[in-house]
Amino acid sequence: MRCTGRASLLLDRSLTLGDVLPRFAELYGSRPLVEEPRSLRLTHHQAAERIGQMAAGIAAQVDPGERVVVAMPNGYGQLLVSLAVCRAGAVAVPVNPQMRPEEVDHVVADSGATLVVHAAEEVLAPFPLSDDDAAARRARPGDVAAIFYTSGTTGQPKGAELTHRALVGQLHTLAAVPTGWHRDELVAALPVAHIMGFVVLLTAAAGGVPVYSLPRFKAEQVLDAIERRRSTVFVGVPAMYRMLLEAGAERRDLSSIRVWGSGADVMPVELARRFQRLGAACTLPGVGWSIGDAAFVEGYGMVETGGAVAAKLSPPGLALNLPFVGDILGVPIPGYRLKVVGPDGEEVRVGQVGELVVRGPGVLAGYHGDPAATARVLSAEGWLHTGDLARRGPFGSVRFAGRAKDVIKSGGYSVYAVEVERAMEEHPDVLEAAAIGVPDDRLGEQTAVAVRVVDGSSLTESDLLAWAGQRLAAYKRPRVVRIVEQLPRTGTHKVAKQRLRDVFAA
Repeated sequence: MRCTGRASLLLDRSLTLGDVLPRFAELYGSRPLVEEPRSLRLTHHQAAERIGQMAAGIAAQVDPGERVVVAMPNGYGQLLVSLAVCRAGAVAVPVNPQMRPEEVDHVVADSGATLVVHAAEEVLAPFPLSDDDAAARRARPGDVAAIFYTSGTTGQPKGAELTHRALVGQLHTLAAVPTGWHRDELVAALPVAHIMGFVVLLTAAAGGVPVYSLPRFKAEQVLDAIERRRSTVFVGVPAMYRMLLEAGAERRDLSSIRVWGSGADVMPVELARRFQRLGAACTLPGVGWSIGDAAFVEGYGMVETGGAVAAKLSPPGLALNLPFVGDILGVPIPGYRLKVVGPDGEEVRVGQVGELVVRGPGVLAGYHGDPAATARVLSAEGWLHTGDLARRGPFGSVRFAGRAKDVIKSGGYSVYAVEVERAMEEHPDVLEAAAIGVPDDRLGEQTAVAVRVVDGSSLTESDLLAWAGQRLAAYKRPRVVRIVEQLPRTGTHKVAKQRLRDVFAA
């Protein structure tokens, strides 16, 4: 009955983001939902009650459809407040706590927010929002539920508008997945204000999988948690897996993990396989023997798609070069289509490289207040231009081939070069800056910047690193700066960034 009830709930096309946790509480009741170290422990029922109380406090301050910026410390509470905003009929705008104050100010002004929430206690009312009031304020599935801000090529963050249908639709594929056969627990330390962290926590709640939520990723804390709690699932970005290895993952007992998950960046096959061997397919009851390797699941998506649009599985116990591993993006999630197109917009031939375009229910409604930016990425037929390069393979397969956008992927975060360049060029002694991503064993890529300075300047590279540290969030700051006399140019006088890599080759 529980499985049938869960399937009917997850397939309900009328659900909104404000409905999901109260409805999950009907299924899972007093089962644990989340635990955070020394701060939070909630069952599904308790979380639903808290969301109702916060929704009442929010409803007293904003009208339906208004935007509410959720500027809280990273953690599960940020998800709960965002869901409460939606239950009050408003639009949630979660922001990364790593953003600098001026970046948050931009989000508040650009979104037109009428309320900024810094702590759950600010909106916690003594009584929950009544069912009648919630129904009166309820959004429609096609309405915008949340705006996730992502750095833009203009240097200012852009707000990707995602509908209730886009975000709740991520849960539909769970309907056919049986749960509750064994004890599970997910360890997560992802930023909730980023689409991957938001969707991972929401998906775990939908599946009835309790979460041990860490507000910040610290490799040793994650390893301690898995080993001590015998957790069964971990989801992170590739940089986190590299740091887990550096912290001694291979000297720990991680055999309780049955599924490793990754996203936000390309996961090296060998790195995934090393972690598969650290986990196990199952553990024999009574004797505690671990059998086989764990599974590894990797998703491909971005904020503009509301989460994953394709997924691939490296099955447990197999170390073969299967068609669903390596640089293949994976199998499209039901409801999504992938194409590889050339400059003319037509699909390229098998073996050729083009831009990956995506169509499906999670594709953004648009960039908030920026119809020109929306038109650049979204066709009239609903195809999203991802800016990623892909090679079309046989039988509808798609292989990742690089990024067309000038974006640096560092530790799972997207860092747009122009944003870094503009921050550096604000210095009075800097004439020009050019930022690129260079390989990094831990982060995947790190930001490196070459700058030209005015003649006679005493500016040093250390000075510029300090300058960047005052103006950019930690994940955007360059790790390397080089002062150069000239920047390499193309025939049209643009900076030739491929040749610029020689500057950092040492």
